Amino acid sequence: MAKVTGVGGVFLRSKDPGALARWYAEHLGITLNDFNGAAFQWSDDVPKGTGMTAWSTFPQDTKYFGDSGQAVMIDYRVDDLDEMLADLAAKGVWIDPKRDEASYGKFAWIKDCDGNRIELWQPLVDE
Repeated sequence: MAKVTGVGGVFLRSKDPGALARWYAEHLGITLNDFNGAAFQWSDDVPKGTGMTAWSTFPQDTKYFGDSGQAVMIDYRVDDLDEMLADLAAKGVWIDPKRDEASYGKFAWIKDCDGNRIELWQPLVDE
């Protein structure tokens, strides 16, 4: 059975994402990068080099969180995205038909029983 192996990201919706990111930098010491976010590298990732948690702010009108108006979206790192989606489909979980693949992994989106949009990420491993 496929499973979650960590938190891949925490994404915050904001009327002013830059100001929110700066608030977190000033008050919580988060070191920001170019996209008003941060990357927390894992020291115990397996395979090595694939583990990190992203933290980022998004504009209030972003469609990345879906249409629900939710303020926060969590990205969960998974070990086998295709197997997990098959398991979830068999259990009747809502799955967004959109998929995305980037140089750093494959992505899909589902909704929990409260209607919160969740991102699932399977990192790509260099072989």
